[in-house]
Amino acid sequence: MRWIDLVSQLHTLELSAGDATISGVQYDSRRVQPGDVFVAMRGGTTDGNRFVGKALELGASALVTDSAELFAEHKERLPIALVEHGRRALAELSAALFQHPERSLCISAVTGTNGKTTTAFLLTQLLESVGRKCVLLGTVETRIAGRVLESAHTTPEARDLYALLAEGVRAGCTEVVMEMSSHALEQERVWALPVDVALFTNLTQDHLDYHGTMDAYAEAKAKLFRGVGGGAPRIAVVNQDSAYAGRMAAAYAGQQPIMRYGIGADANYRAEDLQLAAGRTQFTFVTPEARIAMASPLTGKVNVENLLAALCAALARGLTLEQVQRAVQQLQPAPGRFELVPGCEALGFTVVVDYAHTDDALQNLIMLARDLVAPRGGRVLTLFGCGGDRDRTKRPKMGRVAAAESDFLVITSDNPRSEDPMAIIDEIMTGVREAQGGFAGSFVLEPDRHAAIEIALRAARPGDIVLLAGKGHEKTQTFADRTVVFDDVAVAASVLKELQK
Repeated sequence: MRWIDLVSQLHTLELSAGDATISGVQYDSRRVQPGDVFVAMRGGTTDGNRFVGKALELGASALVTDSAELFAEHKERLPIALVEHGRRALAELSAALFQHPERSLCISAVTGTNGKTTTAFLLTQLLESVGRKCVLLGTVETRIAGRVLESAHTTPEARDLYALLAEGVRAGCTEVVMEMSSHALEQERVWALPVDVALFTNLTQDHLDYHGTMDAYAEAKAKLFRGVGGGAPRIAVVNQDSAYAGRMAAAYAGQQPIMRYGIGADANYRAEDLQLAAGRTQFTFVTPEARIAMASPLTGKVNVENLLAALCAALARGLTLEQVQRAVQQLQPAPGRFELVPGCEALGFTVVVDYAHTDDALQNLIMLARDLVAPRGGRVLTLFGCGGDRDRTKRPKMGRVAAAESDFLVITSDNPRSEDPMAIIDEIMTGVREAQGGFAGSFVLEPDRHAAIEIALRAARPGDIVLLAGKGHEKTQTFADRTVVFDDVAVAASVLKELQK
C-alpha cells in the first residue's frame, strides 16, 4: 500500500513530503522488517519514540509519532506523520493495512472484573452450536475457527488484534467474541473497533495499582458502552445484580433497550427455580417473551450469572431460545475456571483449580465449595496467594475472606514478580488475623507453591474439597529473576499420584 494512500485514513497533525510502499505496521521496534511503518508512541511504562533508531536500522520505510521533536528531526529524511494519539493512529493504520477485517465480522465484547473468560467461552460455544465460525480472544487462549493459539494479553494491541481478525476472515469466521480489559479500554487499544454486543459481568476491586480508584476503574469499563471511537454498541447486556449496573447503563449511548440479566427480580432476563449440584445446574430462563427450562453441566450460582450473560448475547446475535436450550446442555467451562483435577477420586476428596484472584471471586469460589461439601460434612481447604507488583490493597481483603470462609488455609505465592514472596504473604496475613475471631481452622504459610500444594493435598480427608486458587489456566510462575514452568493442575495431579502409592 502506498504511504500517501495510507495516511489519508489517519488523523494527522502534520505530514512530511515523500512517499513509500508500505507492507506492514509495527509498534515494537524489534519486530520491524523492511517496508514497515513504525508507530512510535508513548505508553504507560515506556516511550516508543526512544526506539526509532532501532526501527530505522531494521528497515522501517516510514514513521508515525506522537512526538513533535522527533517529527521535526526526521521530516526531511523519510515519510513521517505527526499524530496526537499514538494508539489511535496504530489502530487506524492497522485497520487499513489489514484491509478492514472488522467490517466483515460481528463483535461481541465482554468486560468486568470476574467472569469475562467464562462468559466469552460460553458465548463462543453457543454461536458455534449453530454452525457459526468464531474468533475468540481472551485471557486463556485465542481461537480462530477452532484453531488454538496462545494469548499474550487479555486484549492485544491494535496491530496484533487486527492481524488476528484478518486471519479470522480468511478462515471464514463471521463472529468475534473478545474479552475487553479495563487497561485496553483506558489505553484505547480497541479504538474505532465496531462492537455489536457489549456485555458487563460485574465490578469488584482489582487493578487499583493502575486505575487508582474504583471510580476510575468503573469509568474505564463504562467506555465500552459509550463506544471507543467506533460508536456505541448495538446491544448492551448488563448484570443487573451488580452494584455498578446503573453506571454501565447510564454510559450506554445506543438506541436499543438494555438486556438486564441476573438472578434478582429486577432483571428482565433472569434465572428462577435454581437447582444447583456439582457438575449440573438447572433453572428456568425467564425472558420478556417466554419461560424455558435450562440444564447445563456447569457448577454453581456464579456460573448461572455467566451463562445468563452468554444467553442474552446469543439471543442478541440472532439465536432462538430453542437453539440455546439445546446448546446449553453441552457447554464446557473455560480452562482454569473451577477445573477438576483428575486422580483424586480414589482418595475420596475433590481438588479444584480456579483463577479466583480477587476477594469477591475467592469468596464466591469458597461458598460454592461449601455448598458442595455440606451434604457429606466435608471441609473446605483453600490455597492461594497474591500477585506481586499489583494492587496491594486487595491482599488483606483476600486473607480476611479466605480465613472467614475456609476450614484450613495454605497461604503461598502466586506470581511474586519483583516482590519478596514473604512480604506479600505478610500483607495477606493482616486480613487473616482480622478474621481470626471467626476462624475455627488453622493455616500454614509456605512461599514455595509446589510444596504448598503438597501440604494442602496431604491435609485433605474423604469428603473434603481442596481449592487451588489464583493462577487457574496459567502455565508459568514469574519471579524477580526468572519465569518457570508451573501448572497448578499438573502439580496437583503429580502429588495425587504420589499419595495413591
